[in-house]
Amino acid sequence: MDLSLTPSQLEIQKMARDFAQKRVAPMAREMDERGEMPVSLAREMGDLGLLGGSLPKTYGGGQWDAVSLALCYEELGRADSSVRGFMTVHTSLVSQCILTWGTEEQKRQYLPKLARGGWIGCYCLTEPNAGSDAASMESTAIEDGDGFVLSGEKIWITNGGFADLAVVFASRDRSARHKGICAFLVETDTPGFQREKMPGKELGHRASDHAHIRFENCRVPRSALLGEAGGGFKVAMSALDYGRLGVAAGAVGVAQACLDACIEFARTRRQFGQRIGDFEMIQSVIADMAADVDAARLLVYRAAWMKDRGQKVTRETSIAKLFATEAAARAASEAVLLHGGRGYSNEYPVERYYRDIKGLQIYEGTSHIQRIVIARDLIGRES
Repeated sequence: MDLSLTPSQLEIQKMARDFAQKRVAPMAREMDERGEMPVSLAREMGDLGLLGGSLPKTYGGGQWDAVSLALCYEELGRADSSVRGFMTVHTSLVSQCILTWGTEEQKRQYLPKLARGGWIGCYCLTEPNAGSDAASMESTAIEDGDGFVLSGEKIWITNGGFADLAVVFASRDRSARHKGICAFLVETDTPGFQREKMPGKELGHRASDHAHIRFENCRVPRSALLGEAGGGFKVAMSALDYGRLGVAAGAVGVAQACLDACIEFARTRRQFGQRIGDFEMIQSVIADMAADVDAARLLVYRAAWMKDRGQKVTRETSIAKLFATEAAARAASEAVLLHGGRGYSNEYPVERYYRDIKGLQIYEGTSHIQRIVIARDLIGRES
C-alpha cells in the first residue's frame, strides 16, 4: 500500500483544513454554548463542494474517492464534531445511500440539491425501542393503493429539525423482522411528518440538531421506495458502513486536536521552575497519545483505501471505528487531566472534546456492536 496522498487528495485535505480552522474552529465554542449550528454554514459547505464531494459530477459532485472523504471528515472533526456529524449524516448516510440504491429518477431529483446544500438530508432509523436491534423497529409502512402510509416515531435524528429530505425506514411486516423493512425517501413537508427537538440537553455534540420525528398517517407514493420492498435492512446496513467510516475519521480528528492541545500546553505551562512537558510522566502521556493517533489514522485510511478498490470493508470499517473512537476517548480523558483545572472548564476546547467523543462511541453502532460485528466476521456462523 502506498501511504502517500495524491495531489488531488492533498488539495481536498487543504481545502477542508482551511475551512475547518478558519471558519468552524473560531465559532465552535459559541455554537456549543448556543446549541445550534448556523444553517448558513451548511450552505457554505455546499458552495465549497464539501457536501457533494463524494458524488459523481453527473449529479453536481466532485467525484472524490473514499480516502478524500475521510480526509475531509478528519479535518472537520479536528475543529468541531457537530459540524462533522452534520456532514456525515447528510453526505454518507443520505446522499451516498441514494447514489447506491436510488433509481435514476430519484438520483436526478435529489442528489444535485443535496450536493449544493440547497436541501439538507436526515436518516431516520433509530426508535425508542429499536436502536442496535434495527430489525425490531415498530414503525410501519402499510400498502394503500398506489403508495404507502407510514406510522411510528424516530428519535435522535441528526439534522431532523431542519432537513428537507429524510431516508425513512419502516416495516411492512413486523413478523418478518429484517425482511419486512422498507426504505423510503420522504420530503419533510409531507403531511403527517411531524418533528420536534429532542428533550433535555445533550452531553456533547450540542450544536447538532437532534430531532424526535413522528409519522401520523404519512402518505408517500410508491415512487418514494428506495431499493426493493423488503430490502430496507440491506439499505440501512450499507449506509452505516459509509457512516461508520465518517465517524471513525472524525474521531481521528478529535484525537489529533487533543494531541495538538496537549503539546501546546506542555510547551507553555510551567510548574516547579520548568515546562510541564519536561516531566517524563507528561512525555509518556503525549507519546502514547501520538501512537494512538497514528494507529487510528492508518486504520481509517486502510478501510477507505480498500473501499476505493471495491473490496468488502464491513469488518475493516468496524475495526477503524472501534479503535479510533476508543483512542480518541483516551486522548480526551488524558487531555483534560493534563490541563488540570483549565481542562475542567470550556475556557479550553479539551472540555468539549471530552464531551463530544462519547457520542462517537455510540453513533452508528456502539463500541459493543462494533466488537460483535468484528468477532462474528472472524469466527463465522456455525453451519
